Amino acid sequence: MKNKYINAIYNGLIKENPTFVLMLGMCPTLAVTTSAINGIGMGLSTTAVLMMSNLLIGCLRNIIPDKVRIPSYIVIIASFVTIVQLLLQAFVPSVYSALGIYIPLIVVNCIIFGRAEAFASKNSGPLSFCDGIGMGLGFTWAITVIGLVREFLGAGTLFGIEVLTKIPGFEPIAIFIMAPGAFFVLAILTALQNKFKAPSATNTDTGCDSIACGGNCAACSGSVFVANKELLDKAKAEEEAKKAAEKAAKAAAAKAKKEAEAASKTEE
Repeated sequence: MKNKYINAIYNGLIKENPTFVLMLGMCPTLAVTTSAINGIGMGLSTTAVLMMSNLLIGCLRNIIPDKVRIPSYIVIIASFVTIVQLLLQAFVPSVYSALGIYIPLIVVNCIIFGRAEAFASKNSGPLSFCDGIGMGLGFTWAITVIGLVREFLGAGTLFGIEVLTKIPGFEPIAIFIMAPGAFFVLAILTALQNKFKAPSATNTDTGCDSIACGGNCAACSGSVFVANKELLDKAKAEEEAKKAAEKAAKAAAAKAKKEAEAASKTEE
């Protein structure tokens, strides 16, 4: 995609999805996805904070002193989280009650802080805003899918509408709306990623030893995802450059062959 703004949105939605590719924000992903509605509520709340904090940090990136950038980011993010929390409490109290403590915990969500440090601090406000839209909506659809699966199997409903419960004799698999169910569903989806060789922070062609964290997922707290992303981006860039060089070589060979044929005909 040539348009950098569209590309920034696309990266968050698909190419660098924070949940299924970068494996970030696992705490709310596992905790609040007992239903699809909760997933949408948390996702959109996070999206709003991402967009506005990215925009403000992107606009102030040349003004904020480097020594106090981390505290500054925290203050900016916490301010927008407070605004979102108060709006939810005032206008959508049911969602506010369902999400509970996880709304203020958006402040320490590594997706938001990671994008502030890795993207917004290095790019303009409008581009950072688009990155926030992409990452936020990518997070939203990912946790909504997890919530749909858990709600469908664990309660027999979809968005609160009875589906499986209408089948005579059906008993919902209650474990899916309990804490272990979150791990089961995420594990299944991750296994499918690995099966179909979909890109992720721990699924690379070069092997675990080549990524920054060494592939030790059990000991990873998400702090090295930026280094992992840089390494993966470098590998992708090298692969694209290799393909471009091969394409150019083929084109040059075809042109030389054509010119040789034309010269041969001229001599005849």
